[in-house]
Amino acid sequence: MPVIRLIWDEGADQTLPLPSYETPGSAGADLRANLSEADRETGITLAPMERRLIPTGLRVEIPEGFEMQIRPRSGLALKHGISLPNTPGTIDSDYRGPLGVILINLSAEPFTVGHGERVAQAVITPVVQAGFNVVETLGETGRGAGGFGSTGRK
Repeated sequence: MPVIRLIWDEGADQTLPLPSYETPGSAGADLRANLSEADRETGITLAPMERRLIPTGLRVEIPEGFEMQIRPRSGLALKHGISLPNTPGTIDSDYRGPLGVILINLSAEPFTVGHGERVAQAVITPVVQAGFNVVETLGETGRGAGGFGSTGRK
């Protein structure tokens, strides 16, 4: 099992829980909003269609050969229209900066992100890097060059 090493960002609320799996079968560990002192009482309000970088108060060290994928929480998406515009976001193993979550409000109503609220989930996955070669021809398949919708709706 890979181990993700964490440190707190300067000014982070260290009383908030670390990323955690809510059930034994959870694929993603919940990430919480760790807001600046100025925003902790009121939260951060996202207007309809607004995007904001929400801090987690953490920096991470991901083992080489793995990535951290940042994914939306389904409850926030269904109930409030809150998602991630670049889902899944990728945190590379060599990144050591602040861990933030880009949220977007896809609803018609403002949404306030509260301090300590679970805003996204982190899924740790193996990474395989490929080589890239220019060749004269590509192998044949039954699908060929058929693209968007070419396999039908069934």
